[in-house]
Amino acid sequence: MSTTLILSLLVGYFLVLLLVSYLTSRKADNETFFTGNRNNKWYLVAFGMIGASLSGVTFISIPGIIQGSGFTYLQMALGYIIGYAIIAFVLLPLYYRLNLTSIYSYLETRFGTITYKIGAGFFILSRLIGAALRMYLVANVLQSFVFNALGVPFELTVALSILLIWVYTFKGGIKTIIWTDTLQTLFMLISVGLSIYFISDDLNIAISDIYSEIANAGMGTMWQIEDPMAANYWWKGVIGGALITLGMTGVDQDMMQKNLTCKNQMEAKKNMLSFAVVLFFVNVLFVTLGGLLFLYVDANPEIMAQWLEVSSAEAGDGDLLFATIALQSDLGIAVGVFFLLGLIAAAYSSADSALTSLTTSFSVDFLNLGKTGEKRLSELDLENEDVLDAEHNNTRKLADAKRDKKLRMYTHIGMSVALLITILIFKYVKDDSVVWALFKAAGYTYGPLLGLFMFGIISKRRVNDLASAIVCILVPIMVYIAHYLFVAAETGYSFGSELLGINALVVYIFLWIFSKRAVLN
Repeated sequence: MSTTLILSLLVGYFLVLLLVSYLTSRKADNETFFTGNRNNKWYLVAFGMIGASLSGVTFISIPGIIQGSGFTYLQMALGYIIGYAIIAFVLLPLYYRLNLTSIYSYLETRFGTITYKIGAGFFILSRLIGAALRMYLVANVLQSFVFNALGVPFELTVALSILLIWVYTFKGGIKTIIWTDTLQTLFMLISVGLSIYFISDDLNIAISDIYSEIANAGMGTMWQIEDPMAANYWWKGVIGGALITLGMTGVDQDMMQKNLTCKNQMEAKKNMLSFAVVLFFVNVLFVTLGGLLFLYVDANPEIMAQWLEVSSAEAGDGDLLFATIALQSDLGIAVGVFFLLGLIAAAYSSADSALTSLTTSFSVDFLNLGKTGEKRLSELDLENEDVLDAEHNNTRKLADAKRDKKLRMYTHIGMSVALLITILIFKYVKDDSVVWALFKAAGYTYGPLLGLFMFGIISKRRVNDLASAIVCILVPIMVYIAHYLFVAAETGYSFGSELLGINALVVYIFLWIFSKRAVLN
């Protein structure tokens, strides 16, 4: 594909997003930015969440790991369904009952202010890591296949990408994200579907024979039941998938913020359960695509050479496999066009919602916008009821609303800069497949969050605010050291995604140890 065509696609794509932003952000205020005014249709939210959940990690990394792990990723995808069901029937009712804007406000009620701030801080750290890794992945592909040829440095590629995201989200926030995610999910699914069709057609494989051909090549194993020590042993995948879902969706402001834009709790449950089922089958498509990509490479040695050249290594980088085949093979321009559309959609549907949720969390949890600021204002009104007339009161409310909106916009800019810096850090330290690096990082940051919510919901015991905050800080450090020593002892056991659950369980245990017998009122 020519560089001109690729740049034209990028420009056209962002013009569409800007149009959507304009249509959805008229008369937008902080309530629109944070909650979408709580009037979105559940099926619209569910469809858009597919793109935000998958991101560039699934689009690029999952197909790239199939040769080594087969279809065992679907073990984790099955675990996702369990996790989403728990979210629908346990967490969503809690969030709606408390009418939360930021889900971490629950921690203040249950534990105290210090734990609340620590929990929100863990989310910000977690989401920065996750969003940075996802954006890094896509920016790296675009850099390798487009911008290197133009002499554009990686840093500028990332900066422009984040600037464009900021432009179409700074006003409408989550209201805009619901619609842009829906559009981007559509692009992503069309991309993977057409890629499967074109590649299988080129290999003369009928759609009904795709799985058997992949299995014959030794990549069809779904259940890994032979080696309990391996990271992808079956129960690690299923349980780990459920825990990953609870941690990275259930106690994650990014994903929950979308759910909380539904009209009511019942619609939010419909959204979550339908999303869970559809997401599983979408993951089936991605692992199927991965198998076809490796079959294609085996059948076309020249593509193998190009893949190794782009990877700059003796072994091909799985994260660059799909891009190499889509952009440098003879499959036709349609494959390249839809690959780029899908890739861009996957990246930005995740990054834009991450930026919005980071802004929301910092604004609500640390600046008290949209929560305690309104409460403080209403209390002040009552105290000065006999002094302030209605006109003066309304004037002050308008002034405070303008101030809050300005603070939120400054926060949005600050989070954009933080995301840029984090991406550049990962540019120079990445030494693992992006998908597993993401899960490993999340295990140490989402684990304490999940442990806090588990204890708060399951147990009715009291915990000192400072003690619970200290536990959340020390446990990830302790688990990391224990993990390092365990691996160093050469036991042969490989940790998988269950690491998040281990962090959460240890936090729960320590909270129980330091808790009091007296029940909450």
